[in-house]
Parts: sequence; structure tokens; C-alpha cells
Amino acid sequence: MAVAAQKARPERARTPESAPPGVKKKRGGWRHLLKELAIAAAIFFTIKIFLLEAFRIPSGSMEPTLLVGDFLFVNKLVYGPHLPLIDVNLPGYAEPSRTEIAVYKSPDVRDGNPTVVKRILGLPNDTLYMREGLLYVNGTPESATYVNTTPGRPGGDEAHPDFVWQRRFEVRGTRFGEPPTGPTHDNWGPIVVPADHFFSLGDNRYNSKDARYYGFVPYENLRGRPLFIYLSVDFAAWRIRWGRFGMRVR
Repeated sequence: MAVAAQKARPERARTPESAPPGVKKKRGGWRHLLKELAIAAAIFFTIKIFLLEAFRIPSGSMEPTLLVGDFLFVNKLVYGPHLPLIDVNLPGYAEPSRTEIAVYKSPDVRDGNPTVVKRILGLPNDTLYMREGLLYVNGTPESATYVNTTPGRPGGDEAHPDFVWQRRFEVRGTRFGEPPTGPTHDNWGPIVVPADHFFSLGDNRYNSKDARYYGFVPYENLRGRPLFIYLSVDFAAWRIRWGRFGMRVR
């Protein structure tokens, strides 16, 4: 039986850079690796600066809403991303609202201007005062379940020297009554929030260093709004609080 002869294909000429038959050519090397790392770093920092950032709760100032060891994702875009290298804020898509929780740079220079999380309770032109530990906003008493009013130490209604800043903002002769002789932890005001500033308090009123101590906070210090808890660890007992996973922060 005749067998058809097959014409042999001519072998393709190899260049000095081509790999031998059956061997895949390695691509990129260290240059390719550096390029991939640069892209990954650019994506990471874009997300961190403009969109989302992780934040850990280090103290009990926001208990019972937020616990020590809660890890949050913070929306950086809402108030406008902050560019740290040039210290500039880009426009956001929302203004801060009363009673919402915010992350901001503390104006307290003595503490090194730490980034903190507190609840916004006073907006520009609001009149605030506190009587016997109860906050009033424009004459309306605060009624909220998030407040922890249990004194954390004896003599919780202290007359702290840091409260002296309030004197410049006190108002007299209004329907809200007269300011006390000297502002204390539980009795101060009325004071009026200036333009482009807000007033904040921790939910744990007797274990929080907040605007009562360092004054009104400029809008430009806002860094974001917490979204939800993605991890919660009780470091004292070394256990994970599974029930707090995915909880919205509000």
C-alpha cells in the first residue's frame, strides 16, 4: 500500500534571544516584578487616601457604641479626601450631620493632634449647653440610647482648667439661661458653634477627652465617616467578638 509522502516543514531559524524548543521564555525578570509592585502600591494608596481606610478603636471613649479592639472601615470620600503630603482637603459629597460619628484630627496640639473618633453634636450656629450632665442643643435636651452617663471616677463633675476656652464663646441674656460661674464637666454653656466648625463628644461621657477640653473642631480636620466593624478583638480576654462582625457604625 502506497504511503503519501509528507513534505517536511522547514525549521524556523532561531535568534540568539529565542528560547530552545519546548522551553518557555522567562518574561520580565526583576523589572516586571518592580512594575507589578508599583501598580499594587499605587492601587493601595489610592484606596487608602481617597476611598477607604482601616481604623482601630484604642480607648473606651465611645462605649457602648464602639469598644476597645473594634476595627472599622472608614469612608474617606464622604467629607473629602485629605492629601497628607501637601495638607490639602479635596471636596466631598456630604456635609457632617448632627449625631453622626466621625473620624477627625484632634486640634489638641498638646496631645500631638491624634486622629480620634467621636460623635458630632453641634454644627455652626448651634447653641449648646449642659446641665447636670444632660446636653441641650438649641434648647432641646438630648434623648439618645447611645450615651453612657455612668461616672467613671469619683468627682466626675470636675472643673478642669482645659474648660477655660469656653469663656470666649459663652452667650448671656438669652432664653437658654446664664452660664455657670465656672464651666465644669457637667455644667457649662451656653456657647455658640462658630462657622466651619463642629462640636463633638464621646458617648462615654465620663471617659472621653473631646471638644469640652480642646474646643471646636474645624471642618478641615474631618477625615471620614466609619462604615462598619470588620473585626473585633477583646484583647483583655484574648477572644474574638464574633457578634460584632459587620455591625454598622451609627
